[in-house]
Amino acid sequence: MKNLLIRTISGIAFILIMTGAILWNPVSFAVVFGLILTKMMHEYLTITTGKENTIGKILGIIAGVFFFLMMFLVTGYGYNPLLLTLTLLPLTGIFIGNLYVKKYNVHDIRTADGVPVRTGNGYETFPFILSGFIYIAVPGALLNLVMFNAYGEYSGKLLLSMLILLWSTDVGAYCAGSTLGKKFGHKLFFSVSPKKSWEGFWGGLICSILASIILYYTTLLELGLLHSIILAILIGVFGTLGDLVESQLKRNFGVKDSGSIMPGHGGMLDRFDGALVAFPVAIIYLILFL
Repeated sequence: MKNLLIRTISGIAFILIMTGAILWNPVSFAVVFGLILTKMMHEYLTITTGKENTIGKILGIIAGVFFFLMMFLVTGYGYNPLLLTLTLLPLTGIFIGNLYVKKYNVHDIRTADGVPVRTGNGYETFPFILSGFIYIAVPGALLNLVMFNAYGEYSGKLLLSMLILLWSTDVGAYCAGSTLGKKFGHKLFFSVSPKKSWEGFWGGLICSILASIILYYTTLLELGLLHSIILAILIGVFGTLGDLVESQLKRNFGVKDSGSIMPGHGGMLDRFDGALVAFPVAIIYLILFL
């Protein structure tokens, strides 16, 4: 009961902060989501490369946050899109910085049965710094595209609606999975997430669709009804896939939660894992068809 109370209070506080940051003004959005992106990249790189703050890890986080902020200035304030190329500076610095990591320059390659065998020196973690940029920073930067219209006018309604659809998917999946899923037990992806069931998946998808209809009639989601439902389906399906992607990542590294910043919920990466996959797909749909 105590854990449920802590989880509930933490979840409500999280929702209030997200809602306030999105609806207040552009600066509050940029600050809060910039901090969230920083925390997610740090959690991801801690899982994949360890707790040591290497030059590459620091530059990777800087590149991610810089890309988000440049996209914010370009989409919201009409800055020259060429500013986005400045992100290449810290990204290039990652490669150069590796030259000055001493352990990366200790090479032990032996031959066993005619096949070169390399002794790990940590260099194999280097690609994760770049994948963190693709996995987290790029989807985070794309959020700016739904925060401003073609005239640079700010409105957080669409992003808030997308988050509500994602949260509705989570709630529906949890309720259906903890009841029908336990009773019938049709596993969704057992090797990655043993507790997830098809019953939970369909429950989450139905809940997301119902939420989209409510958002449409309350005019918070300013799209046509059909587009609202399609958006809900995309977020429901790809949000579930995003959850599984992070589950696979954590299982491969033997980690239960990405962090502990949210009591009862884990880290920021745990909270936004579905969004990292679902929101880029949803944004592409909005760009192509609206």
